[in-house]
Amino acid sequence: MHDWLIGGFTANTSLSYYCRDNDILLHIHRAMHAVIDRQKNHGIHFRVLAKALRMSGGDHIHSGVLPMASRGIHVWHMPALTEIFRDDSVLQFGGGTLGHLWENAPGAIANQVALEACVQARNEGRDLACEGNEIIHKASKWSPELVAACEV
Repeated sequence: MHDWLIGGFTANTSLSYYCRDNDILLHIHRAMHAVIDRQKNHGIHFRVLAKALRMSGGDHIHSGVLPMASRGIHVWHMPALTEIFRDDSVLQFGGGTLGHLWENAPGAIANQVALEACVQARNEGRDLACEGNEIIHKASKWSPELVAACEV
């Protein structure tokens, strides 16, 4: 993955040569793209940027077409995330999974249990904003992985 705004187009092209030589796909990330493509009086439309990045060697471009939550997400955030993003979203639990006391797999289980509990509660008509902590506590009775995640 290459952050093109930090590395630039020249680095993108050089990196693409390395990736071709080593049978690696080059994913282009769009971090800080709004600095360029969201300006009203100047800037470059994201479609033009995407085309230029593909022409300079990128295989896949993170275009931001799905609602996504990432960075700093933890099981305690699940009620709010479920309420805000509903079902059509991507939740990227990096540290929330990898930082689990018992390693990665239990971290993933804790996130899944918390998500399923919140979705079920939402579908039952419960108020996630008011009852979120209670929902997570109740779900943790059946998941030691979630108990451990709640303690972090």
